[in-house]
Amino acid sequence: MSSRESYEPGPAAGAEVQKEGDKWTLVVIRELRHPPAMVWEALTDPAQLAEWAPFDADRNLGAAGPAKLSTVGAPTPQVAEIVVKRAEPPRLLEYTWGGDLRWELEPLAGGGTRLRLWHAIDNRFIVWGAAGWHICFDVLERLLAKDPIGRLVGPPVMKLEGWKRLTGEYEKQFRVETPGWASGAKPWRE
Repeated sequence: MSSRESYEPGPAAGAEVQKEGDKWTLVVIRELRHPPAMVWEALTDPAQLAEWAPFDADRNLGAAGPAKLSTVGAPTPQVAEIVVKRAEPPRLLEYTWGGDLRWELEPLAGGGTRLRLWHAIDNRFIVWGAAGWHICFDVLERLLAKDPIGRLVGPPVMKLEGWKRLTGEYEKQFRVETPGWASGAKPWRE
């Protein structure tokens, strides 16, 4: 059995929700064993993004300016014209994609990186966002460790054995309920 076939997401951890009225921000933190420069490349290089992220980029995101992100795994193609607002290698990256995203990379003793993601996200999707980024970060960790399992995103990832468990854990952690979709309804058309 391949690493991909045996992949199971770990328990819900490293995520929280910051609420300011109707504005919710998902904060996901993951400690990686790899140096900030290596993590930066994985966050900005289109070829590496294609291995783990829920979108493809039409250019390197390591410089400010316009870019296009194409959502992967969506039932219909979705291309967003975005603006990279800040790119300060290898520590800070900000752009918009369905809400503001801010990535911070903090060096850790021993050569690792604490990766923090802030994602302003519609509160109806906060649980799915947490679970989705959780899985993306798992895939990113494997990519950086030279044990890639390939991108896991979109409706196919929701068929993983651990998806329902992971979203349930985030629902409890955040004290929210995913409206109607947990019972099998789908917010997309197949």
